[in-house]
Amino acid sequence: QVQLVESGGGLVQAGGSLRLSCAASGRTFNVITMGWFRTAPGKEREFVASISWSGWSTYYADSVKGRFTISRDNTKNTVYLEMNSLKPEDTAAYYCNARAGNFPWGQGTQVTVSS
Repeated sequence: QVQLVESGGGLVQAGGSLRLSCAASGRTFNVITMGWFRTAPGKEREFVASISWSGWSTYYADSVKGRFTISRDNTKNTVYLEMNSLKPEDTAAYYCNARAGNFPWGQGTQVTVSS
């Protein structure tokens, strides 16, 4: 059973940057396409970015393309999300999971962007 722990969120001004981390337990992590998702107040959870098990293939939602970068370190069972040029509309709780979202969800990490 994979367990996911997100960290790195915080309060930042518009235009600022944050780096989120997601530590995963479990031996299946290294062969799974992983993703980041977010839930904004009053909205449904949405896909943000994904990365293949090898790290060679990445995919981004249009809303974050060019500003966010997903990466992973399989030796540390960790996925990262580098977020630059943050906007108030990026304010949300951020979660990582398998791209299919079939692992138990972690507690998430809150990102708040002030204008």
